[in-house]
Parts: sequence; C-alpha cells; structure tokens
Amino acid sequence: MAELTVYSSIGVRSAAEDLFRIFETSSAHKLTVTWGTAPMLVKRIEGGESADVLILSRAGMDSLVKQGKVVAGSDVMLAGSGVAIAVKAGAPKPDISTPDALKQALLNCESIAYSEPSAGGASGVYFAKLLERMGIAEAMKRKTKYPPAGGFSAALLMSGEAELAVQQKPELLHVAGAEIVGFLPGELNLVTEFAAGITPGCKNADTGKELIAFLRTPNAKATFQAKGLEPS
Repeated sequence: MAELTVYSSIGVRSAAEDLFRIFETSSAHKLTVTWGTAPMLVKRIEGGESADVLILSRAGMDSLVKQGKVVAGSDVMLAGSGVAIAVKAGAPKPDISTPDALKQALLNCESIAYSEPSAGGASGVYFAKLLERMGIAEAMKRKTKYPPAGGFSAALLMSGEAELAVQQKPELLHVAGAEIVGFLPGELNLVTEFAAGITPGCKNADTGKELIAFLRTPNAKATFQAKGLEPS
C-alpha cells in the first residue's frame, strides 16, 4: 500500500470525491486530499508546501510546470467546466438565454452569490469582470454575497442569503438542493479546463501515475460527466 498527498481544485470535487473513494477501495492505496481553489493551491505550492499529485486549472498547472514544480510531461487533461447559474430547488428560474435576458435577470434579482474575486477562483474573477462589461457592476454590489474562500456559492441559496448563485456547474451541483438554471449564454460563458500532474518530490510516482490513469478511464469520464464536467 502506498500513500499519496493530493492537492485538488474544488472545481472537480463533486466527481473526484467519489472517484478517490473508488480508487482507494480498489487499489488499497491511501489518499490524503486537500481541497481549494486552484489559485490558492498554486500559491501554497509556490510557498514551499509539498504534494504528490496536483489537480488544478490548466492555467495553474501550466504555471507550475514552467516553475519546475510539476514534472514536465506528467500533466494530462481531465475535464472542462462552464460557468452556470443556479437557484434553490423549486424556486422560479429566470430567463438567462441571451446576454440581454441575463442582464435583466441579474438586475431583477434580490441577491446573488459568487466566489470573491480576490480569492482568485476562475468563475469569481470572470463574473466580476463580466458585470463590469455589462455595465451593472455598481448596481450589483449591494446584492452580492460571497461564500468563504474555497467554498460553494450555492450554499448561500440553502441558507437564504442568495437568490441566485454563480459558479462552475459541478461546484453548484456539489450542494444538495441547488438546481441549475443554465450556463452563461453563448459567448459570455467561460470554460475552465482541469489537469492532473505529478510533482518532482512525489514519493510514489508509480502510484501517482496509477491514480491519474484511473481518472481518465471510461468509468471515471462517466462520473465526471454525471457531475457536470465534460471529460477531455
């Protein structure tokens, strides 16, 4: 039995939690997993923390490859995810089918939750910029709630703090009781790709490769898809 330390983006958590359990059961290996936004985890690795396997956004992975903190050639694509909007199950779903409809839905809502941009999460950074592009950033400020750093915006739907939640689709689906309205319409949507790689300090590189290979099997791809991600 080998032990692996895994740093993983919450962007894949809804699928990866299930897959990690299956891997541990079938292989008898043990995984110690730390979850966070990709930028948070990149900063921790850059700050000297160590892990064996990393699952990050493509941008975060590329940055660490350039710094020599991921073994060149070990990184592979797993899946991609678009930015979506959710409501609490049973609540009315606004029309977000076009950019104009989305803008009106945002102006009409009483409250909205998305990741705080300063935390660096891709969806939060992008959505804040999108509000500026749409010319409604100021109008949305008083309505905006942020989940804790590395948390799920849909949790604020359940607590009644937000009427709408914005995040990558699998992160929204991770919260029981959240219901997807749809992706941001057309060219306004942002797809984040997630990749896995091995660090130079990985103590059990063969096991790390085994885990990554498992995450690319047909069954794993089906799990990613079922949790709102599009497998690579």
